[in-house]
Amino acid sequence: MNQPIVLTVIARDKPGIVQRVSAVLREYGGSWHRSSMSQLAGRFAGILQGVVPTEQVDDCVAAFEALEQEGLHVVVRLGEPDEATGEGAEYRLELVGNDRPGIMADIAAVLGRHGVNVQSLETLVEGASMAGGALFRAWAQLSLPPEADVTVVEEALEALANDLMVDIHFER
Repeated sequence: MNQPIVLTVIARDKPGIVQRVSAVLREYGGSWHRSSMSQLAGRFAGILQGVVPTEQVDDCVAAFEALEQEGLHVVVRLGEPDEATGEGAEYRLELVGNDRPGIMADIAAVLGRHGVNVQSLETLVEGASMAGGALFRAWAQLSLPPEADVTVVEEALEALANDLMVDIHFER
């Protein structure tokens, strides 16, 4: 039987971090399933979902924690067996607009008020070529609870888009 595990990894960016993490997982018979990893402000930051044979979990966790001696801060949590996270409909949200503090806080507040679960989120700030300044971009996979009225959620996001002066696309 396999045990899902979830790792977060952060370290000063340098070559070999992914290799080191994958070697530990392999050493204990584990398998790499999903991940998102990036270089951020001179740091390597990543999240990883894998599985490890149940009888190897304790030793594998200890090996990941020992990577601290190599400058890799790894937090390991046991995952839950794959189960549906809800009965809700899946939606995509894309946002682009001039960067300013609080955009994600405002979007998250609207989603939270309507019980929307964020399944995945990617964001980026990049230079605005024509206007100067910086553009904020976000892409999210969302799950609406069965009781949510999609029209009400969409109207709330559109009202916020007008307030923030950003473009939001919300679609199934």
